[in-house]
Amino acid sequence: MEKIILQTPRLKIRHLLLNDLEEFHLYRSIPEVTKYQGFDIMSLDEAKAFIQDNSTKHYGKAGEWVQYAIENQETKKMLGDCAIKLNQEDPRIAEIGITISHLHQRNGFAKEAMSGILAFLFEEKKIHRVVETVDAENIASINLLKSIGFRQEGHFIENIFFKGKWGSELQFAMLKREWNYNKL
Repeated sequence: MEKIILQTPRLKIRHLLLNDLEEFHLYRSIPEVTKYQGFDIMSLDEAKAFIQDNSTKHYGKAGEWVQYAIENQETKKMLGDCAIKLNQEDPRIAEIGITISHLHQRNGFAKEAMSGILAFLFEEKKIHRVVETVDAENIASINLLKSIGFRQEGHFIENIFFKGKWGSELQFAMLKREWNYNKL
């Protein structure tokens, strides 16, 4: 298992640190940011416990989500976080997720971070398939996935009781060969 550090033109993707607590809690405590996420708003203590728990996790353990900070290389400020989970049954399949702070949305950071993660998974780790499940109402994430070249594979109708109501989800996926094609 390993710690990863990825760099894109503007971003560094690295392990979460306790020094990130203030910025991490800032956006993870905003209902609008957590609206479509699989987590609820976090108290400062919950955010600290999350970072401490995550510090024991590293890329490579199948079935375990590992959360990473997305940092602006110029300002050294945390803009959001992303997660990678290798499939328990077949670690050549990965699932990813991303959250960008409300203060930094609509600047292309999500697309740049997602592209960096995909390059790492497909090119360096030789992952075969990457999947992402998204709330069917989360238009911004759906548009992001499509813009990168993900294809929609499923539409699950009211498949999850989520934050007090039944929700629907879309599943997107990309194969390594599709990533190679999209890069041309």
